[in-house]
Amino acid sequence: MVDWQPAAKLETLRTRARMLQSTRAFFSTRDVLEVDTPVLSAAAATDVHLESFATVYRGPDAPKGRVLYLHTSPEFAMKRLLASDSGAIYQLCKTFRQGETGTQHNPEFTMLEWYRPHYDATALMDEVEEYIATVLGEHITLAPTERLTYAEAFKRFARVDDVHAADTARLRTCARERGISDVPGLGEERDAWLDLLMSHVVQPQLGQHGPSLVYDYPATQAALARVRKGPLDVAERFELFINGMELANGFHELTDITEQRRRFASDRARRQQRRLRDVPQDEHLLAALESGLPPCAGVALGFDRLVMLATGARRIGEVMAFPLERA
Repeated sequence: MVDWQPAAKLETLRTRARMLQSTRAFFSTRDVLEVDTPVLSAAAATDVHLESFATVYRGPDAPKGRVLYLHTSPEFAMKRLLASDSGAIYQLCKTFRQGETGTQHNPEFTMLEWYRPHYDATALMDEVEEYIATVLGEHITLAPTERLTYAEAFKRFARVDDVHAADTARLRTCARERGISDVPGLGEERDAWLDLLMSHVVQPQLGQHGPSLVYDYPATQAALARVRKGPLDVAERFELFINGMELANGFHELTDITEQRRRFASDRARRQQRRLRDVPQDEHLLAALESGLPPCAGVALGFDRLVMLATGARRIGEVMAFPLERA
């Protein structure tokens, strides 16, 4: 028998609706413009950790069909608006990621993403704290937010004294000490070992006594963030964790078109090495960067996970009307 009813309880859906209203009110009072951008794009995510859904459009202008991709984030289209002098903007939208399902993942999910011209990562972390206190604080009691660097998080929770200097052998030893055996495919790729330790050792201990903001990531994990040069180069990137769950990922945004082209090329080369599908890079974004993207900071937040925290749900499907198994 087909189970046609919603997976989420009606009271959960009402809570979700109130949180959406609170989110819009939060940004309205701060004069941040709500925008709506396409979920279909000619380009796809080049990041090796993301896989885009592909579909084929057929019409008079594409008689043989044209491959389009469901976005993994509205980021690139929103940056095109920023380059057009939109000012501060936010978006609540459906987002799609191939192959992601589990207690905290559904291939279709709701993302909140916003951008602040002339903010840096620190200023945006302040606003993220304010948003969480306002929207989540209406439903649960929150302790004060803790901020710690990536290096401090590894030192405290993984007992790696200087993670930025640790080589692959040290990271592998750290994993073994915590009962994590060698994982096939990691080899000598240092960032892969860092990701493994972050997800299995460090992250579960973050945000257990209040929200945790981790910042100053390794420069090799900059993604689309600026790299701050110094005695130690670090990515101006931060992530928010509550109860061991990642909620948000923020950047002091990269605006250098030359560096962005280099990172796209690097991503695609790594995809080739891993025998992943090659995908087209976003030429519209590159054109916008060439035109001039204002200095800005942006953050993407998993809204469904926020509702999980507000309602005490253990699985993401419990806060969605129709998750994958009922879609």
